[in-house]
Amino acid sequence: MKKRRLLGLASLMLLAGPALAAGGEVRIAHVYSKTGPLEAYGKQTQTGFMMGLDYATGGTMTVAGKKLVVIEKDDQGKPDVGKSLLAAAYGDDKADLAVGPSSSGVALALLPVAEEYKKILLVEPAVADSITGDKWNKYIFRTGRNSSQDAISNAVALDKPGTVIATLAQDYAFGRDGVKAFKDAIKKAKIVHEEYLPTTTTDFTAGAQRLIDKLKDQPGRKLIFIIWAGAGNPFKIADLDLKRYGIEIATGGNIMPAMVAYKNFPGMEGASYYYFGMPKNPANEWLVANHYKQFKTPPDFFTAGGMSAAIAVVEALKKTGGDTNTNKLIKTMEGMSFETPKGKMTFRPEDHQAMQSMYHFRIKVDPAFAWGVPELIREIKPEEMQVPIRNKR
Repeated sequence: MKKRRLLGLASLMLLAGPALAAGGEVRIAHVYSKTGPLEAYGKQTQTGFMMGLDYATGGTMTVAGKKLVVIEKDDQGKPDVGKSLLAAAYGDDKADLAVGPSSSGVALALLPVAEEYKKILLVEPAVADSITGDKWNKYIFRTGRNSSQDAISNAVALDKPGTVIATLAQDYAFGRDGVKAFKDAIKKAKIVHEEYLPTTTTDFTAGAQRLIDKLKDQPGRKLIFIIWAGAGNPFKIADLDLKRYGIEIATGGNIMPAMVAYKNFPGMEGASYYYFGMPKNPANEWLVANHYKQFKTPPDFFTAGGMSAAIAVVEALKKTGGDTNTNKLIKTMEGMSFETPKGKMTFRPEDHQAMQSMYHFRIKVDPAFAWGVPELIREIKPEEMQVPIRNKR
């Protein structure tokens, strides 16, 4: 019954057109990859966002007497498509604010549109540092973690005296930004090599050989830290018998289908943005229970992110009494704390990046799960991560 009610509400809201725009509504555009290379991320975010609105409004889908209307837009992972869709959402659909997108490339194309229309864009889950860095403007907030938070939390997890690290990353902004932030945060371990490979790489042999040559004769614990997203399987480097040289692999968390490869690396450590079994708080308990009830599976990485974005929107609107005036929302959201499936998040006033916990994990193989299970070693609190303010404003 609950599922049917939720679906009914969702379809009712999605059918609402510009003609219904009135004082009794808050219109939210959700621009995400319904199709395209990041479709899996987009679907999770959409599911989490709708569940989050349900949770944060106590099932009413209203705030301060105003009905929440969600207008969905499929950017297909293409920056030019996303840009025109967001302009249409703000202009034609009279969206009061927008959430999304899945891709960092699309997000960077959307930032100037938010500035032009003077409307808030709440970024979830695109991660590039530049979104809240040098390309930022005051209309941009982000609940998703940024590349620095990913990299710094992994540095906190792996940075031990006597550890020697080589990095393997994709040769574009995501990979290079991630390695730079990781290196900047390493204080005790030693980084001896950086290996960058094209995003289209399928044969990792040559890169792996260079990594092995740099590490094999080093004393102490030897790690290859991998930063990779999308296609290609960099974990194939394990086929080159890294154990013979005493070399281990380390990496961050990922969506559960990607963590199937982690099953081959019991004991592997890293830091993750989210895994459903790690945070202990009421919002996560609700998300896990309701996701199992509706979909017979646990919520994934970006489902939690979508829910966090929805909670942020509802909390801000509660505080303004349903007023969608952009300047009032900005003033309300700067420094605002809110409870998410990851615990407390706070929008840093300087760049509107959500400060949030990350999770140091160790992989365990459990026959009940198709993926390598990240067991919590400890929660890394926001104050333990010196996340740089990069917007130069």
